[in-house]
Amino acid sequence: MKDRLHDPISCSRRKFLGAAFAGTAIMAGLRVDGTWGEEGGDLPKLPPVRIYYIFAGRTGNAYLTRPTEEIPKFRAFFGELEKRLTTVHGTVRFVGGDQIPPADAASIAGKLKEEADALLIIHLSGHGGDAPVLTKLVDVGLPTVVFSQPFSGHGWMYFPIWRKGKRRVVLVPSSDWADLERAIGLLRAPVWMKRTKVLAVGGPHGTAAACSPEKVKEKLGAELVVIQNKRIYDYMATIHQKDAEAEAEDYWIRPAKGIVEPKRNEIIESAKMFLAVKRIMAEERAQAICSIYCMGDPRGCLTFSKLNDMGYVGGCEGDIDSTLTMLIFSYAFGVPGFISDPVIDVSKNAMIHFHCTSATKMDGPKGERLPFVIRSQADTGAGVSLEVEHRIGQPVTCAKLIDLEVMLAVPGKIIGTSKNPLACRTQFTQSVPDARRLFLRWGEDVIHGDVMTLLHRVVFYGDYMRPLQDLADLMGFRLIEEGSGPL
Repeated sequence: MKDRLHDPISCSRRKFLGAAFAGTAIMAGLRVDGTWGEEGGDLPKLPPVRIYYIFAGRTGNAYLTRPTEEIPKFRAFFGELEKRLTTVHGTVRFVGGDQIPPADAASIAGKLKEEADALLIIHLSGHGGDAPVLTKLVDVGLPTVVFSQPFSGHGWMYFPIWRKGKRRVVLVPSSDWADLERAIGLLRAPVWMKRTKVLAVGGPHGTAAACSPEKVKEKLGAELVVIQNKRIYDYMATIHQKDAEAEAEDYWIRPAKGIVEPKRNEIIESAKMFLAVKRIMAEERAQAICSIYCMGDPRGCLTFSKLNDMGYVGGCEGDIDSTLTMLIFSYAFGVPGFISDPVIDVSKNAMIHFHCTSATKMDGPKGERLPFVIRSQADTGAGVSLEVEHRIGQPVTCAKLIDLEVMLAVPGKIIGTSKNPLACRTQFTQSVPDARRLFLRWGEDVIHGDVMTLLHRVVFYGDYMRPLQDLADLMGFRLIEEGSGPL
């Protein structure tokens, strides 16, 4: 790339500034020669989600009353959960542990907003009189999970009233503590979204509400900030060449199954872009970035792929709706998304996904990398892109948050991969419940915008249709299974 740091300052002035610059270089994450080292670019972690848990009801060996020995078992279970629910962003912390009675619900409610980010109620026993007491806690407004095992009394009948009243509560009537674990994991999403910063290079692109920083803040709590593309190029000019070469070799060239069109120097330039973007995200304390310039020179395909591998989010074409969707799934389920340009094939009852940017760790940052070949971008024949081999038989969920209000989702499995020259480099086929209905009901009359906004969907490894229902309750969006309504 061309040098963008022409400096007319005289040599004597350079010498004068040199000593001061060297003295502060380490603190700033810079090398003494003025280039960024990767060691200065640690991406931000989010603080733990503080979950205040309480036990509701008495214990003992009595009719419809949980045994007393369950309480220490729950406490030990929560200790293990703090380890299991640790991600690249952070973990959860269980606080509180009160039992009502003897503790007073009103006094606990008074300190919840100061001491907690979310609420967990373990229902042990009781009848209809429980609901008014526990409503004082639910009405604090924190994202809440209520776990009610069988034979915990009859009070559970009143709990659905909270959900009907649009309170942010997930009800888990189950004997399986794994269901409790899944619900607790969901609590991370609404809490971490309120601490999230999204960078939109050149501005966001998508539905009207999602493009509004004010509405994103109001609905999700996240901060949406526009930055200029020039900033990336300026930072690229400060990346040390050896750092870019090492990044390209270690993460892309050596692990690749093959390299077809791109030259080595093009891959190094793409690696340089990743290091620059990583540096900017570290400075901004951002968890996600999207760009309307991702098909520039160099393209953003490798940058966004690795960010998604790492548990952060890189969204192509400035697609803010898909970027927010990927953040929610990353926080709730720990997996990255694949932004797709889908087409429908009724002969296979399927939807074919394709794009030139794909994560290689679709199971999450701790998962194995999928095989990949380094290619050019299909529609232009230029730049550096990826042909990732996705896993046949893998359950998937195709989803997208629309206008901050509706989540469209379609379940299925990967039933095949392809290398059709008419489409982007990474291609796979997802089974769907009803391809014809999906085609005719595409968008479910809730998407309004241009081609990209109407077309893009995001595919995630895993079947999340059931937990998405609970996540909708926690975050206040409406879930629609796309292609399931009447024709």
